[in-house]
Amino acid sequence: MKIVPDKSGVGRNFGPMKAIDMQDYTYALPPERIAHHPLQQRDQSKLLLYRGGSIQHEVFSSLPDYLPANTSLFFNDTKVIPARLHFTKDTGATIEVFLLQPVAPSPLIAEAMTAQGASTWKCTIGNLKKWAEGSVLEKDVHGVPLRARLLDRTEGLVAFEWATPYAFAEIIQRSGEMPLPPYLKRAAEAADRDRYQTVYAHHAGAVAAPTAGLHFTPAVLEAMRAKGIQTDFLTLHVSAGTFQPVKVQHAADHTMHTEQVLVTRRNLENLLQPGRFIVPVGTTSMRTLESLYWYGVRLMADAEAPFVITQHDPYQDYVSLPSTVVALERVLARMDALQTDTLTGDTSIYIMPGYTFRVCKGLVTNFHQPGSTLILLVAALVGGDWKRIYDEALGNGYRFLSYGDSSLLLPNG
Repeated sequence: MKIVPDKSGVGRNFGPMKAIDMQDYTYALPPERIAHHPLQQRDQSKLLLYRGGSIQHEVFSSLPDYLPANTSLFFNDTKVIPARLHFTKDTGATIEVFLLQPVAPSPLIAEAMTAQGASTWKCTIGNLKKWAEGSVLEKDVHGVPLRARLLDRTEGLVAFEWATPYAFAEIIQRSGEMPLPPYLKRAAEAADRDRYQTVYAHHAGAVAAPTAGLHFTPAVLEAMRAKGIQTDFLTLHVSAGTFQPVKVQHAADHTMHTEQVLVTRRNLENLLQPGRFIVPVGTTSMRTLESLYWYGVRLMADAEAPFVITQHDPYQDYVSLPSTVVALERVLARMDALQTDTLTGDTSIYIMPGYTFRVCKGLVTNFHQPGSTLILLVAALVGGDWKRIYDEALGNGYRFLSYGDSSLLLPNG
């Protein structure tokens, strides 16, 4: 089978997607419908069930009752880090440093979290005008001095130094604040350390929660296993880019953010089990799973291709494309060649109306901001019914955004 992608990774053929007007993917969200705090019990959120065009209203704890028996649920087990660090200058001015992505000693988030003594990050900086390039800020972290030097104002590069034997993850856990979404317009509270985190969070590195997973409790997870529903965990470290607004009229002109992913041999083996009905928990899990297919396509053109998926990959001109099984088998073969059970990569996959899903059959997700790339993703899955789904949620008292209610979207019933 001949695969002909643009090897530069900078394809420009969005075809009919060029015509997508963002005005068609917005809606009126009253401010009072934004959930500013989570419910007391995670699994008591509302659940909008969309199956083959029909809509009904349930409670999240009943989710296992509505998943097909052959379902494999894929969760994003990233862990939100307390990414907001505050330093006070001798003048009394406060400088906020918001961690975005590591630069040194490694760009890999897993390695950056375990770095000892020094680490450099790309950051956004609040009150930047009062921090001179090259100068050092310092704060005490439970008896350990943490120093931050501004290396590059334009790039937002900040070099951190602290006393070993503490890992960077320990330092920020002790000194940072949880990075709540900007639309909540409130400071993080002590309870957010637990509630803005899934119960299965494991790999530290996200600066935003995979919010579809916030509703799950040990009881719900156990109920699914009791029904024979398979569960598996992959990792996408959610970046601040998830809140990046779409400022262009045509969706295809938007530049998607890049996020780091980690997938395992077990993920591939479970995906390749025959007859499984794949449902990701959250848009981040969906983007990871679909990225795996496109990585398989890249490997068919170049057996040593790096795991880097651009927003243009799904929209290039291909002579032909492999089946899902063939593409995923290529990724598994790449693991064999590298003698590894894990692969780390970067994806900026852009899922919008007109996209053909290669892996996923449904989606568990919250209700998203108007005119966002996440609305485009939902519309790619359920078509024009996204408007009816959101109208139903608004008309039935659902809470919206990160701490809001949930939905199970099964477009084919």
